[in-house]
Amino acid sequence: MAITYLKKSPKTSSTDDTKTTGIVQDLLRNIETTKEQGCIDLTKKFDKYDGDIIVSKERIEEIKKTLDQKTKDDVRFSYERVRKFAEAQLKNYGQDFEVELSDGLFAGQKLIPVNTAGCYVPGGRYAHIASAVMSVTTAKVAGVKNVIACSPPKEGVGAHPTIIYTADLCGADVILNLGGVPAIAAMTNGLFNNPAADIIVGPGNQFVAEAKRILFGKVGIDLFAGPTEIGIIADAKADHEIVAVDLVGQAEHGYNSPCWLYTTSKELAEKVMKRVPELIAELPEVPRTNADAAWRDYGEVILCDTDEEMATISDEYAPEHLEIQTENLEWFHKRLTNYGSLFIGEETTVAYGDKCSGTNHILPTKGAGRYTGGLFVGKFVKTLSFQRMTKESTELVGAAAARISRYEGMEAHARTGDVRLIKYGYQKKSK
Repeated sequence: MAITYLKKSPKTSSTDDTKTTGIVQDLLRNIETTKEQGCIDLTKKFDKYDGDIIVSKERIEEIKKTLDQKTKDDVRFSYERVRKFAEAQLKNYGQDFEVELSDGLFAGQKLIPVNTAGCYVPGGRYAHIASAVMSVTTAKVAGVKNVIACSPPKEGVGAHPTIIYTADLCGADVILNLGGVPAIAAMTNGLFNNPAADIIVGPGNQFVAEAKRILFGKVGIDLFAGPTEIGIIADAKADHEIVAVDLVGQAEHGYNSPCWLYTTSKELAEKVMKRVPELIAELPEVPRTNADAAWRDYGEVILCDTDEEMATISDEYAPEHLEIQTENLEWFHKRLTNYGSLFIGEETTVAYGDKCSGTNHILPTKGAGRYTGGLFVGKFVKTLSFQRMTKESTELVGAAAARISRYEGMEAHARTGDVRLIKYGYQKKSK
């Protein structure tokens, strides 16, 4: 293979992990003892917010009346498509069943949703309205009884009004003016008179992601998430302006958002590398600052000789979002195996999936696309097994189980089979 880095990033998405871990561990230890009051104090300190933590029904109704109709229509547009896609996933995900494995031995599975889900909706740097749609809607379609949504408050306002409206529309049972590590700790530990979450989902900054990682085990999580990523596979047929715009569209998310271009066209690569800084310079201050740092420190342009090389290097990176802008779209669709979500052809883009096209935007990062997909109804559903047996089946199953137990040196285990063999009138056969 002849792969050349025309632009190589000096940093990786794990660069700041050690420092972040220490900060988050200290905050979690603090909240473990101070509980609700600790969350309130940290919210005052970090968010300058001194209001109610639980969003009241009166506040929700007020927002419904004051929010402009076009905004509400756009949110519903996103909600309806995400809901329909989640419903289709659930329909095709699996089903309860029972099968007879041998005479008198029946086994099966039941799909049971978790009881309580915590949905984190970022609202610091940007108001991530679509994240409320993606997480709350999917949990409710899966059949989760209690959905708790948390979003960072602003001074004197609370969580972003449109986020509150969206979470309510999508079915959140409780909405909290709470962000960052306190939000994850509150949902995990069942603070503010809520049930403890069985699973916590949703994107967030490195502190939110680290809190979820540390608490995993005590609570389930959707996935280990890092900064948002984009990879684009493009050949000479691609439009360099569209490629550049799409890269910048993800770079604005944060200073550490990786952006990768894999291409077989040096001409395209050079045009994109020239155009990206120009597009970044045109942005308002906050997204410009983020995008400039992301492209400088985490952007890469990788020149390949063949389509196969592009597919291979892309699968190694396993991008969270992967766009294909090539002549041979079908070949790449069949060939690629590692990514969070795939965007096929220049007609679609990550921004569509991020906001309203229907697929979920809570996706694996930092190479996790090698072993998992993104958030879907199945993340909220437990696949539980069961078995039942006739007394007659014990003659074979009980004897085999007892013998295997003795092979392993587990005598008490073996006797659970023996006692049934004797009770049901079979000659003891386990030895």
